[in-house]
Amino acid sequence: MAATGGARGRATTGTIAGFVLRVARESTVLRTQAGMAEAMGVDLTTWQGWETGRRPLANVKAGALLGIRRRLLALGADPHVLHLLDPAMDADRVITATIHPEVNVRHPLACWVHTRDTAHMIAWALNGTVPPALAHRAVTERRGPVTKAPLMPAPDRSVFFARLRETAESALRAGDDGLLLHRQTLYLCSYDRTPEATSWAVHALHSRRDLISARGWTPHWATARSTAAALVRLGDQQPLLDFIERGLAGDDYAESANLNYWAYWLGSIQEPQPDDSFMRHGPTDWDPVRLLRGLAAGLHQAPAYMDLYVHSLWALLNANPWLPLADAVLTGRLAAHTARLLDHGGISPRARRELSAVHYVLRKNRT
Repeated sequence: MAATGGARGRATTGTIAGFVLRVARESTVLRTQAGMAEAMGVDLTTWQGWETGRRPLANVKAGALLGIRRRLLALGADPHVLHLLDPAMDADRVITATIHPEVNVRHPLACWVHTRDTAHMIAWALNGTVPPALAHRAVTERRGPVTKAPLMPAPDRSVFFARLRETAESALRAGDDGLLLHRQTLYLCSYDRTPEATSWAVHALHSRRDLISARGWTPHWATARSTAAALVRLGDQQPLLDFIERGLAGDDYAESANLNYWAYWLGSIQEPQPDDSFMRHGPTDWDPVRLLRGLAAGLHQAPAYMDLYVHSLWALLNANPWLPLADAVLTGRLAAHTARLLDHGGISPRARRELSAVHYVLRKNRT
């Protein structure tokens, strides 16, 4: 991703996926690029090109890419790392399409609902935050200076965010046809923490505050949810509390949409979704145990969003009262964690009530 504008040519399109490929290679028994290239039956420059992004993995034929994945797995690659290749390629597409938009080509964020893994990949490139799925990976010792993240150069980040803001504004002008693109670009704009960008994002997000004040389910419910979440990232938690109170609690359609969205975001719904309609009319066969695990982990990892996690846990257990019996170890850990949270101040009245109910159900159903 070396280019910041047309004068410098197109940005490298495979940097993030290439970095994930490097992590996958380092988790195998071979470790070295030369050894891996030989095992894959390609020359060293080809493998190095894949890892650096000069030869984007997205350009490799589907059958050949499948063969690479399978061979890496046979060589002992961490399957959790291999799973991240797809969201990494998606993140590369989002960044490249934003920096270098093509005429008459829809932006990828207008075509599908991005996942948590994709968002983590984008954040990794923008600010160097290691995705939780990779946090357990041990750092491989190397000689000399080696990059520790697929971090975009500062000029490229500036161009990315400037054009992301332009895209968000143009999507808003498109009305209902631009809902998905506007929602997702505006959320990603909150990753830019420079003073000028923060001021723009706060203004843009607050202009959508009317959506947060709506009662229960509306066609703009997903936008209201994303708006409230983005404002939390910028340090304003009140809109999220308002959204839970007005746009979520007590409305069956909204509660169902919230759990469907969490199921997609946390991987219980694995089929790609082309738009937000699945939240209201989504699949009902997703795994609630996997969602419980994801929400429990999020309660640890994202304390700023505790009220939303607590309410979602409360709603999930109300809908599935048998869940604590499905994983005794998880139930015990979550019961201990909720007890610690209840012992501390700073919890909103609604969150305290719902957290107390969650804690009671967990302790009551421990095996």
